Amino acid sequence: MTDPFKSGYASIIGRPNVGKSTLLNRLLMQKVAVISNRPQTTRNKITGVLHLPNAQIILVDTPGIHQSERTLNEMMVRVSVSTFSDVDLILVMLSADTGFCDEDEFVLNSMQRVKTKKILVINKIDLVEKNGLLSLMDEMNRKSLFEEIIPISALKEDGLDSLKNLILNYLPEGPEYFPKDMVTDCPETFLFGEIIREKILKLTRFEVPHAVAVVVEDMREQDNGVVRIDATIYAEKASQKKILIGQGGSMLKSIGQLARQELEKRLGAKIFLKLFVKVRPTGETRGEPYRSSVIPNDSY
Repeated sequence: MTDPFKSGYASIIGRPNVGKSTLLNRLLMQKVAVISNRPQTTRNKITGVLHLPNAQIILVDTPGIHQSERTLNEMMVRVSVSTFSDVDLILVMLSADTGFCDEDEFVLNSMQRVKTKKILVINKIDLVEKNGLLSLMDEMNRKSLFEEIIPISALKEDGLDSLKNLILNYLPEGPEYFPKDMVTDCPETFLFGEIIREKILKLTRFEVPHAVAVVVEDMREQDNGVVRIDATIYAEKASQKKILIGQGGSMLKSIGQLARQELEKRLGAKIFLKLFVKVRPTGETRGEPYRSSVIPNDSY
């Protein structure tokens, strides 16, 4: 007699920069979420589907939960909190190298009335000594909030098999929600835009805020087999646009080159990437016109 098929949703939550997107990508064995050492890199709920022999785990990566007075950040926190009642299991992530801090306390307080079962995932164990890790695990165990506590290193892929098995223990019997060849419910154009945004964050560091957005306007295969991608980068201010373009278009060229290299690996085809930079002031709605859209000819 075969074991029953299990399926369910698990939300990955935690303060910014604890490794949520890295965990999602490593479990799926491919990139579906942007990774950066900048906080608040993930701005949307990104769903990844982990296919196992007799189970399907649907993982929801969320923006980092944190206290903020900024409108964008408040919206991102609401996105994270809204997943609590929609899932079968919550994976709460801590970073072992920083221990339990005020931001982590804020995350736990946001879940006080949530009845969904929770597993504490302590990440980045490769960065701490064993005694420090055991002390943190003991501290968190005394809070009596979690069904289980598991230490891992998402980056080193240490403990991920144990985490998968642990998740399965708490998922119900259920159907196969997604076909086997589907790894994420995000459109391909969204993922490609996120890859471009990741390169922006990497190259501009703190000169351009995480609020920068990238929209893939058009993607099509040309007669010569080259895939053409037209994408628009939206900044909040004209000063940010100037940084994104760079002197003589140098920054935009660097962003395009890095993005094109990764996109070509992902698609297995040559890419012609054309980037535009426009300014959309904070608070401007989608239906309103954009300012300052004239840029140099930046094609790769």
